[in-house]
Amino acid sequence: MTERMGTARRWLICLAGGLLLSSPVLSAGPDNVAELQNFVIQDCGSCHGLTFRGGLGPPLRPENIDHLSEAALSAIIREGIPGTAMPPWKALLNDQDIAWISRQLKSGRLLNEKSSTGQPR
Repeated sequence: MTERMGTARRWLICLAGGLLLSSPVLSAGPDNVAELQNFVIQDCGSCHGLTFRGGLGPPLRPENIDHLSEAALSAIIREGIPGTAMPPWKALLNDQDIAWISRQLKSGRLLNEKSSTGQPR
């Protein structure tokens, strides 16, 4: 398989995962923190690995993204990365949700919360 075909296939897999998301646009409020956590673990984890150690997409653990600011992470989540499997999530997430996700990824809090639920860190 050529590099271009591999990239297209990865993008389609991530896009399909995003389309399977059944919830409407998420609102950022204290009532949907669990929904956002589930979104990150399930939807982001489907490409970046359920423990964020990488997979189809690169690792998202704090030590892997420490060179990126929260604003840069937010821009990547919002707009995606053209030519890669990373789709834009701006149609499903508002700016406040995207900023919350960026903070959680930078801090590693989601990894700590996952470990308390019995899932591997």
